[in-house]
Amino acid sequence: MRSDGNDQYLEATGRYAHLLDDPYTPVAPREPITADVQVLVVGAGFGGLVTAARLRQAGVSDIWVIDKAGDVGGVWYWNRYPGAMCDTAAMVYLPLLEETGTVPSAKYVPAPEIQAHARRIATTFDLYRDALLSTDVKSIAWDESAARYIVRTDRGDVLRARYVCASTGPLHRPKLPGIPGIHSFAGHTFHTSRWDYAYTGGDPAGALMSGLSDKRVGIIGTGATAVQCIPHLSRAAGELYVFQRTPSSIDVRNNQSIDPQWFAGLAPGWQREWMSNFTVLQTLGFAEDDFVKDGWTDISIRIRDRMARMVKAGAEIGPATLLQAYEDSDDEKMSEIRARVDAIVRDRRTAEALKPWYRQLCKRPCFHDEYLQSFNNPTTHLVDTDGKGVERIDEHGVWVGGTHYPLDCLIVASGFEVGTPYTRRSGFDVIGRNGVALSDYWAEGMRSLHGIHVHGFPNFFVIGFTQGANQIANVPQNYVENGLAIADVVRHAESKGATRVEPTPEAENDWLTFITSSQRGLRGNPDCTPGYYNNEGKPISRSDMFNGSGHPGGPVAFFEFLDSWRQTGEFVGLTFT
Repeated sequence: MRSDGNDQYLEATGRYAHLLDDPYTPVAPREPITADVQVLVVGAGFGGLVTAARLRQAGVSDIWVIDKAGDVGGVWYWNRYPGAMCDTAAMVYLPLLEETGTVPSAKYVPAPEIQAHARRIATTFDLYRDALLSTDVKSIAWDESAARYIVRTDRGDVLRARYVCASTGPLHRPKLPGIPGIHSFAGHTFHTSRWDYAYTGGDPAGALMSGLSDKRVGIIGTGATAVQCIPHLSRAAGELYVFQRTPSSIDVRNNQSIDPQWFAGLAPGWQREWMSNFTVLQTLGFAEDDFVKDGWTDISIRIRDRMARMVKAGAEIGPATLLQAYEDSDDEKMSEIRARVDAIVRDRRTAEALKPWYRQLCKRPCFHDEYLQSFNNPTTHLVDTDGKGVERIDEHGVWVGGTHYPLDCLIVASGFEVGTPYTRRSGFDVIGRNGVALSDYWAEGMRSLHGIHVHGFPNFFVIGFTQGANQIANVPQNYVENGLAIADVVRHAESKGATRVEPTPEAENDWLTFITSSQRGLRGNPDCTPGYYNNEGKPISRSDMFNGSGHPGGPVAFFEFLDSWRQTGEFVGLTFT
């Protein structure tokens, strides 16, 4: 355990400052733009694209999308490491499949296909027309007299936006592990979200990285990203050293192609039905069929069915029975996962180090059919740190437990800014009414109505999942549902001639009281290994409670509530003036 928790991670500065730049698209020079805009969407990942698409469907014609990246896609623009793939099924993960006429190639699709789908959404809904790409927002400030936000960018643009939708997301700004000496390494180094194919060879499609054939390569991190790229590094590198702090839980992926004829036979409205089915089952609910059939629904169905058997045998319905059902099901599942390690990895010492000893949902579960097999390659070496992490880094390599590992290349797979302050993740602050900064308003934790509307920040919409559904097993579903609500609010405001929309302080306070009335999940559980799922193992503070809360009834309850809230047309809790 580290006392600094999430503060252990470093921002990309110094020799790593380039990690905030775009290595994929040259920035084309252009003249600064001054314009009045009806809706400005900040962020062109799935959150921004889906919300913009819903606004377009609601009849809004003047929509501008802005992003620092050179194209749309968000995390799927930045993640081009070999093997990059979403481990949530494409049928529920890729939003607006019906609306764009898209057939996923497989149950789990690779990153290039995911980014291509993002581009298809932008094309289908004519979002490229007024897109400002390779453009970084520097400030957003409310002008009360004009009832508009003044948005300034690094390209000298000044945009006067009636509405601002902020979809900055938690997965675009890389972070670094707080390892002493990380800036001193003299060899080649890069972050997985800025993969350097010029050095490694290969490409995002998975071609062999021939540039590594004579290199000693080290990788720090064994989370979802590393699990996907390590098999490719194992095949390519002269020697590969995997520095492991905590082993990941590696379940079977078992990817399969999608039959286009079967797909064509799906009834209209199928995707929302699939999303609902996945969320119901993944949160211990009952459904006649399991459409997705993956690791997420598997563990939940085990818990649900075990609890049902216990109640039938005479146990009382309540938290104690649920906890027992969860622990017994998790013991069963994790025993299977550890047995799988033994069945695949030949070296006994390596196999023992690769076995996760914690409960599956303490960290994001991983699914892969080649990761464990990589450690049977004699040139791939697991350097287990027994939970302590890398000791230090010097000019020539990495130190672990007093042993030095000389390297030619060091790859950092420490992920993105998650759980850090909003302004650190977004790169800008938002100034609302009376000059109040959003960072100050949220100094003691996020405050909102439904995770979308913020008092004192008229016409400003937050696109995310916090304080709403908190559906982290399938994040795009949050965007699909929230986007519908935002579009309806804007349409209603325009029909009434309202120039300002915001929640009342009473509605915001009531929502905060409601969502913090009970806590779901394992956040803050001291029995979990530290990670962003459990606040890095630290106790839950008041601000952490606000930042991690969602509807007490879970995602299904929130989506049903939000759908009913918007369809009444009353938009209770908001004022339109």
